[in-house]
Amino acid sequence: MWPTNVPSFSLESEAEHNLSQESLHSNKSLTGCCFLPPSLSAGAGGWSPLTSDRYQWLQVDLGERTKITAVATQGRYGSSDWLTSYLLMFSDTGHNWKQYRQEDSIGSFPGNSNADSVVQYKLQQPTIARLLRLLPLDWNPSGRIGLRLETYGCPYTSDVVSLDGSSSSSLVYRLSPAPKQTSKEVISLKFKTLRNSGTLLHAKGQGGLSLSLELERGKLLLLSPSEARRLASLGSLLDDQHWHHVTVERRNVHLNLTVDKHTERVQIPAEFGHTDIEQLSVGAALSSDSKRTFHGCLENLLYNGLNLIERAKHNNPQVTLTGNVTFSCAESVSVAVTFPGPQSFLQLPGATASSSEGMAIRFQFRTWNKAGLLLTFGLPHKGGGVRKHECCFYYCSSGSALSDGQWHSVELTLGQGRLTVDDGQDCRNPFDIFQGCMRLLTVDDQPVDLILVQQRLLGNYSHLQIDMCGIIDRCSPSHCEHGGRCSQSWTVFHCNCSDSGYSGATCHSSVYEQSCEAYKHNGNTSGHFYIDVDGSGPIRPQLVYCNMTGDTHTLLFQLTRVRPSPGVNQHIVHFDYSSQEEQLSAVTSQSQHCEQELSYQCRKSRLLNTPEGSPFSWWLGGPGSGGLQTYWGGAHPGSQQCACGLQGDCVDPQHYCNCDADRLEWYWAEDSGLVSHKESLPVRSLVLGDIQRPGSEAAYKVGPLRCHGDKNFWNAAFFDKETSYLHFPTFHGELSADISFLFKTTASSGVFLENLGIKDFIRIELSSSTKVLFSFDVGNGPLEVSVESSVSLNDNRWHRVRAERNVKEASLRLDELPAATQEAPADGHFHLQLNSQLFIGTASRQKGFRGCIRSLQLNGVTLDLEERARITPGVRPGCPGHCSSYGSLCQNQGRCVERANGFHCDCSLSAYTGVFCHAEVSAIFKSDTSVSYTFKEPYEIIRNSSALPSSIYSDVTLRGENVSLSFRTNQSPALLLYISSYHREYLALLINKHDELEVRYKLDGSREAEVLSSRVRGLSNGQLHTVTIRRLTNSVSVQVTHTHTHTHLHKSILIFISHLFLSSDSDDLDPDLARLAALGFTGCLSVVRFNSISPLKAALLHPDSSPVAITGPLVRSNCGSPASANPYAAENTHHLSGQRTAPFHNQPFDGFNLFRKLLNVLCLAGVIAVVIFVLLSGLAITARFLYRRKETYRNQEVKGVKQDDSQDFTFNNQTDSQNVSGERRKEYFT
Repeated sequence: MWPTNVPSFSLESEAEHNLSQESLHSNKSLTGCCFLPPSLSAGAGGWSPLTSDRYQWLQVDLGERTKITAVATQGRYGSSDWLTSYLLMFSDTGHNWKQYRQEDSIGSFPGNSNADSVVQYKLQQPTIARLLRLLPLDWNPSGRIGLRLETYGCPYTSDVVSLDGSSSSSLVYRLSPAPKQTSKEVISLKFKTLRNSGTLLHAKGQGGLSLSLELERGKLLLLSPSEARRLASLGSLLDDQHWHHVTVERRNVHLNLTVDKHTERVQIPAEFGHTDIEQLSVGAALSSDSKRTFHGCLENLLYNGLNLIERAKHNNPQVTLTGNVTFSCAESVSVAVTFPGPQSFLQLPGATASSSEGMAIRFQFRTWNKAGLLLTFGLPHKGGGVRKHECCFYYCSSGSALSDGQWHSVELTLGQGRLTVDDGQDCRNPFDIFQGCMRLLTVDDQPVDLILVQQRLLGNYSHLQIDMCGIIDRCSPSHCEHGGRCSQSWTVFHCNCSDSGYSGATCHSSVYEQSCEAYKHNGNTSGHFYIDVDGSGPIRPQLVYCNMTGDTHTLLFQLTRVRPSPGVNQHIVHFDYSSQEEQLSAVTSQSQHCEQELSYQCRKSRLLNTPEGSPFSWWLGGPGSGGLQTYWGGAHPGSQQCACGLQGDCVDPQHYCNCDADRLEWYWAEDSGLVSHKESLPVRSLVLGDIQRPGSEAAYKVGPLRCHGDKNFWNAAFFDKETSYLHFPTFHGELSADISFLFKTTASSGVFLENLGIKDFIRIELSSSTKVLFSFDVGNGPLEVSVESSVSLNDNRWHRVRAERNVKEASLRLDELPAATQEAPADGHFHLQLNSQLFIGTASRQKGFRGCIRSLQLNGVTLDLEERARITPGVRPGCPGHCSSYGSLCQNQGRCVERANGFHCDCSLSAYTGVFCHAEVSAIFKSDTSVSYTFKEPYEIIRNSSALPSSIYSDVTLRGENVSLSFRTNQSPALLLYISSYHREYLALLINKHDELEVRYKLDGSREAEVLSSRVRGLSNGQLHTVTIRRLTNSVSVQVTHTHTHTHLHKSILIFISHLFLSSDSDDLDPDLARLAALGFTGCLSVVRFNSISPLKAALLHPDSSPVAITGPLVRSNCGSPASANPYAAENTHHLSGQRTAPFHNQPFDGFNLFRKLLNVLCLAGVIAVVIFVLLSGLAITARFLYRRKETYRNQEVKGVKQDDSQDFTFNNQTDSQNVSGERRKEYFT
């Protein structure tokens, strides 16, 4: 690299001052001795225009096209004149200037801070041009514009060809028929054009296969004409008459298309991988349409390093030129003007001679804005001249979709027609300002010379960019991620993230959690959820079923079986999963455990072992198409065994699988088990080989893939000192970065993480006990985003932080508080460039963090804090104490229990069940249904306990109780609950004949029962009602729904409780209650609780291990849910489509199992058939006799109740068509 042959005012060497004065141009007169030889100037001078404003510029002619790599500036020697910022423009012809932008966004360059120091800026992308123009933006406010300039670069040579766009104008290269020397093909070229469409390149291969590069609306398309499909689209605004670089690199079916500095990777059709290119055509259209031919210039057209233009110059027989082709680039001059902002305007003198005859205006424009004022003009008056203070807004519309960035032509003609307007003193523009480009402006068929406008010789203007079109396509390439749709105006772009599954200014952050574990700790229960296993990464969200009951959080993937082709010796089955390959791989890798059932049923069909040792059957499993697996479910990888071989209980000890015994028996053998080696999952294919022999029969079963646990969610580290830290490799988040983690601490401040660059940095910290701060610098100066919490954050509870930074904005979220955002500076730097290590828990020159950090993820990748903490002093892996944060998820007296990684809710003392003790336990009762819960007798407690009598009696001697339940019924009267003691004391809860709730206490055998009635009526209306009874000594309160009743009893102790009955028919009831109990209870009871005992839950969930007795049918239901409008309707059960085990081929598996079991039992059944018949006959006769006696008794009791008006109840059965008789048992699938 060397300084280009340009005027230099740094006076560093004599060789840098050999350019003539004619090579330096300015739009104003110069002051200072800029062009004196260094021996005379002694370092004095520099460029300084007479007027210091933003309309000045300095132009340098390099004499020929040069590769410019850097520029350096100084102030004017010995003065207070220097630039603080400036713009750079480049051109080959002196027209159609192009502004150089850093990072495709920043237009300005930093200047000097004094007159003597040199500021050099290396261009990130070297540019090739002949002319350079510098435009001052800002300068020393105490001085004026002053400049010494030096440029750096290298010589540039090229071969150019020009095509005139005619149908016969083209360059054709025919490859030699010799075999290819390499499988890699590279085509590169540069082009410039003013036409937005045309065929740039056409590659023809064998068998009529071809690929084309075509311009369409200023974009470059990669097409497959043979298949009539578009493979890729890249670039935008390529019709700007500037050079654009294109590279096509193909290796088999993989193709990289690069336009300028943006690359897209394309998978081309498979047949192209075996096709050689036979012919390359440049500029020629496939059809005779001349509009599809290329009109413009090409430079340095290379095929695998061969310069085709150079070969054409030397008349190489493989290169053919047709039509009007020249080896130079003749460019038409088209001066454009850019209106960049609200203060931009161009004012031209109106027409004179032809004003009385009308006016004709023509021009072209391009813009991204949907609205804008293009043109205004005064209307000629009858008496001559233009009438002042008049406004005419005459609307006429033409065209559509004009804000697409393409050039559009406008022609406006005003004739001699009469137009009357109203006078108006306040003329306001109802349109938005125009931001865009214009060119080819003519008034009355006279072109407007915009260069004269620029020189202030014609009209007037302000804040314009003349002789250039500064339009930028902010959506090419699009900064919208994950399929977000990009739209734009002149100054900004917007991302539409709807239906993408992502959110944020650039659709970067996923709206879904990364695992079922995360959903669980948000309080969600089992169901279908979208999970995004890599967060903001490239893997798409997937729909899974999360089974959050118990300890397992299961992801179920639907299996689709593909039937094998007939007529083959092997039975081959392939399994397709609804999830994509990268989704499956990420889920299995992230999960703590995965498993898949693999079973084989056989009759004379061997599975694995043969005399030669090679297996008859095998399966493929693991990533991609899967690896060969010769073991079966329940065995170890590579063992070539089944589960029975591992356990040593196969039917034939000589073999390692039951089916390998090769027996032709009347029953079926089985080998089954779980495949849990994650590297072998999922099962991809199954090959069964021994099924063609006479008498051979087989059936297989491959279950769904189930995974549970999330290794990343609980990955944590504890920093016990403010100086403790972990370090990781440099964080790479140049354009977009998201950071998320959970923390808990008792400290009031500390830095969570920090990563530094030379100037850039990124940091997240707890700046106070209530404030989290996200700060960074990408070259525009430090920016901060903070969120303030209304509660203290150093409460030793988990808090979640999510920070994101992209090219549009930075955002910070804390827990569920609203996100705080900070917009990025317009036209600023947006590349985050870091080079140091990423530090967790500390920062340079700041206070470190003391506490726990968990689930730290950067751009969707989880950092393994625990692994690094194990080898780092001062940091401990893991972090206990989760119930302080998640204990509130345990509802209804559920107790949070700590685990090493997480927690679980202990529902043993709750009347509810479920993962959060949230699921109500309800049952439908019929008239003959009852539940009895028996307490231990006093002597048994004393005999089995060494405790003091006082503690023994306290368990069964009650000075108070808490009773709660919910019910639905259409029956009145009805007995709901009855609690008795060993001394005939009791508590009864019932609905009386007045349809009111009644509580009866009998705590003294010598007294009558004390009755407490609520004021709520209509309790048998089929709606859900909740009852709570609280007694402390002799004070009782009853709450029915939202109504309270309070009273005092004469006695305060219920001694030695013995039984608790739901819908009781106990023999020791009072006569009144006995008559009521004989009626039974028809309806629903839910979440029944007596102190710490839940009798209904025990009866439904633990009938074998609890002291409960159930009489009659007891059907579990969700009738106790407030959301259930019909308590007797069938329970809503979510049947999960695709979640059942994949069916066996021709459905033989379950039938054969059932048949085998039936045969095994049949012999035993025949032996005892007579005994069973006798027993059943006797039981049937006895049951019929007892039932008829009970019905007679019940009818008598009902008659007695109806005739008794003095005491208690009237039976009011309001059961309608929705009564309990419609209740049916349900099936549940998990």
